[in-house]
Amino acid sequence: MSKTAAAKKMPKAQRREQLMETALGIVRTQGTDALTLGYLAERAGVSKPIAYEHFGTRSGLLIALYQQLDQQQVDDLLAALEQAPKQLASVARLMSEAYMACYRSIGPEWHAISAALKGDEEMETFQKALIDGYVDLYRTALAPYSALSAGVLRLRCVGIIGAAEAISREMTCGCVDEATASAALGSLILQWVANY
Repeated sequence: MSKTAAAKKMPKAQRREQLMETALGIVRTQGTDALTLGYLAERAGVSKPIAYEHFGTRSGLLIALYQQLDQQQVDDLLAALEQAPKQLASVARLMSEAYMACYRSIGPEWHAISAALKGDEEMETFQKALIDGYVDLYRTALAPYSALSAGVLRLRCVGIIGAAEAISREMTCGCVDEATASAALGSLILQWVANY
């Protein structure tokens, strides 16, 4: 039996997971430029049509990878918020720790995939929707601890997310350790939300 014939017997969800793991491995070892649907199919031992069936386009593949990594970050943050004492300092600390822990566990692939999402309308639209979702998540979590208007708090959350991205990039490239990165982000959250 050929490799392709054996590959077709895998359930669709399991196949997708295999393709996602293979794609992430390609990004880790060769960067996002090497990630094409054809190369993914070759590395996963399946035919090109199978890769195209799962993702449609390279943009679709990058979006799927980003969604998978993003969901891990959201899950970590929500779990941290459930455990947080109901005071701003604790919430800010736990939010920043969850953010940096997620980047540490994912590694530099997150920033590489995020950068690859730029330059294509479909990917730009997707990334904007994700960032808007983070901003709303942060605003909702921080609103009980702030006297800022909803509009001002939302704008500050936009800034917090941007700063979190920049700080996490410094951490993943080894310029700063995780504790320092987390403390810096936590301090920023605390100051920006507490200031009226």
